[in-house]
Amino acid sequence: MTSSLHLMLLTGDTVPEPAPAALMDALHHVRVTSASGVTNGFQLTLAVSPRSPLRQAVMPGGALGVKKRVVVAVVLAGRCQVLMDGVITRQEVHAGQAPGSSFLTVTGEDLSLLMDLQHVRRAYPGLPPHLRAVTVCARYAQYGITPLAVPPVLTDQPDPAVAIPVQVATDLAYLRATAADVGHVFHLEPGPEPGLSTAYWGPQKRQGDAQPALTTDCGAADNVEELSFAFDGLSATRYVTHHVDPGSRDVSEVVPPEPQVLRRNLAAQPAPALCERPLTGQTGRSLTQARLAGLGREVSGDPVTAQGTLDVLRYGHVLSAHHLVGVRGAGPAYDGSYLVRGVTHDLTRSTYRQHFTLARDGLVSDTQVVSP
Repeated sequence: MTSSLHLMLLTGDTVPEPAPAALMDALHHVRVTSASGVTNGFQLTLAVSPRSPLRQAVMPGGALGVKKRVVVAVVLAGRCQVLMDGVITRQEVHAGQAPGSSFLTVTGEDLSLLMDLQHVRRAYPGLPPHLRAVTVCARYAQYGITPLAVPPVLTDQPDPAVAIPVQVATDLAYLRATAADVGHVFHLEPGPEPGLSTAYWGPQKRQGDAQPALTTDCGAADNVEELSFAFDGLSATRYVTHHVDPGSRDVSEVVPPEPQVLRRNLAAQPAPALCERPLTGQTGRSLTQARLAGLGREVSGDPVTAQGTLDVLRYGHVLSAHHLVGVRGAGPAYDGSYLVRGVTHDLTRSTYRQHFTLARDGLVSDTQVVSP
């Protein structure tokens, strides 16, 4: 358990700087949401009064205007963790009658919003999907964004003499669509330092070191306030489609590769696919593209999920989305490693709680030990 926690807030245009003292003094509550498959968001609640510096100078000066950049970070036990790097999209003022009941609420989204503002048309002759992702993300280098793209498990090198990949969408929509086509994900990961982010285009991160384990039902060793589990046997689905050979016109069934080629199992007993669905929208696509699309659909669902809440000061660590974490104390069926699918951070001047969602592919741990 640790009591050393400090909140950092930076604001600005392209390059953020430490927030004005008046803004920090007025800060009442911070909420940051980070989850897979959606744009991450934040909300700042600030106390205001008719004569407060926030209302008299900070707000008229535009420091909290639309599209202003906001970086939220915490320093826990000497380690800096960036929670959000985004831009403001909305302001709301609640004027209460009682003293101390008036608040300004500032809402925003992470920097991927900047990738979703303009619909464009661009061609990428001869570029495979991961290099297209790097090219798109490189346009946002002025915001401290560095692309990290992992090549797909199956190679699909486009031939410019036959077909040229064309983007007819916003950059964000195109990055997400190309990732989904090969079983990958796309999201921004803020940090490791304030003002920097990584644009990750690749498979779910089910390898590497896990975060400190979540412990439940172990008495004084517990570090979560609540934790519940669910097993949905219908979430695992097998997708099938058919491919027409351009030369012979023969029709064959396309069988996607096993999900294990893209991600490792986190459970000793992965749930079987009870449902079979047709994979639509594959007309005119190559055999490799169809197999990758089927693989992407199959790895998108996890039958076992968990939801819970923890006190960060007791946990001693900031739980991060898109990474692994261990669970102990839940019993043989649900102990083991999980992917952190989403986290909501709630911070006040005296508390820091996280509400989290975990996921994996079945029951029973694939390991006998989880990280401490």
